[in-house]
Amino acid sequence: MKSNKRNRLNIGLTKLLAPALVATGLIVSGHVVAADEDTINIGFISPRTGPLASFGKTDGFVLEQARKALADGMTIQGKHYKVNILDRDSQSDPARAGQLAKELINQGVDLMLAVSTPEVINPVADAGEAAGVPTLSTVMPWEAWYYGRGAKPGQPSPFKWTYHFGFGTGEFYQTYMSQWALLDTNKKVGVMYPNDADGSAIRGALVPRFKEAGYTVIDPGAYETGTTDFSSQIAKFKAENVEIINTFPIPPDFAAFWRQAAQQGLNRQVKIIQVAKTGLFPADIEVLGSLGPKIASAAYWHKSFPYTSTLTGQNGTQLANLWEKETGEQWTQQLGATLSLLDAATESLKQAKNPKSHADVRDAIASLNVTTIGGKVDFTSGPVPNVSPGPIIGAQWVKGTGKHKLDYVITENVTDTNVPVSHKLLPYNR
Repeated sequence: MKSNKRNRLNIGLTKLLAPALVATGLIVSGHVVAADEDTINIGFISPRTGPLASFGKTDGFVLEQARKALADGMTIQGKHYKVNILDRDSQSDPARAGQLAKELINQGVDLMLAVSTPEVINPVADAGEAAGVPTLSTVMPWEAWYYGRGAKPGQPSPFKWTYHFGFGTGEFYQTYMSQWALLDTNKKVGVMYPNDADGSAIRGALVPRFKEAGYTVIDPGAYETGTTDFSSQIAKFKAENVEIINTFPIPPDFAAFWRQAAQQGLNRQVKIIQVAKTGLFPADIEVLGSLGPKIASAAYWHKSFPYTSTLTGQNGTQLANLWEKETGEQWTQQLGATLSLLDAATESLKQAKNPKSHADVRDAIASLNVTTIGGKVDFTSGPVPNVSPGPIIGAQWVKGTGKHKLDYVITENVTDTNVPVSHKLLPYNR
């Protein structure tokens, strides 16, 4: 009898104190736990499965490198901390990405990370912003992150907790103008932009600038992701005699489009087929067989980037070679991109007055100016608040000369001249 009264009293006290316990981080997922002020918890969300899985394929490996580097913890402002990285797979589902972020926030993460595409990053960033949790991300056009989440040109940033670094449409524009000038064309560009955050941002920002630069833009309109029949777009491109095609589809959509383009003869008139969001990884191109070589791309990271990870001490070649040695598979540009996010994250924590304070970590990110394995991350002088721009380097897939079926080579470097150019751009239709 006394035991039952005691239990009811304990339950009543827990309910009474619940708001205070949640506020101090003592309740996690409905359980009362001891707060650990000696452990930093980092949330990490990426697409490991689903249609965007090629972006997340190397993330487990990179996280392993990071965990090894953090095995002994971090000493910040004279205090030593253990570091946990809690990684989750969004399964390429935006709703799931947002839900995972909320769950990690409820579990008390001190810093949230998200990587690769608006379908992952934007819902995670929105959850972090709503909860007041510092959130850092990379690998999507910053305009799709900034304006796609409600910011307005010329107005103060509505974001107090979320930050993003990497390429934007300005870098794409510079790279495309530099890349396309390497070949003689009729300057007719067929654009294939999907009805999504990336497509809308790219269409609004790039098409007017292409026209200003003297290119004729053939735009058949936004298509829905998952489209299986591109006959109308192909017919329009053929009729207009386009010699350059610029695309931003997910990998399955591009594969369907380019196979149909070959069946209908479009590939024979195209000198430059420029891809983004797809064609970034060897598997994307290998599935196309003989249609893959000479597809032009743009690299947000390459193993020849002349930078070193602040977290692991690896340079690009070392990271790529270790991946190939341990997996037997060809390196991809996501290796360095994901590691650059972890570089920026850990440097922010090191510079925070108190890494267990959300406000202090946020302030450290806002003042961050560091060179990661992917290049400079500088939030003090971005094009807009909360954003640090990054390079996108002109590249091309060519037939492999060594152990790989394809080699990924650099053809121009206008957005980061420290990256060495290694090859001339080859016309697709020759």
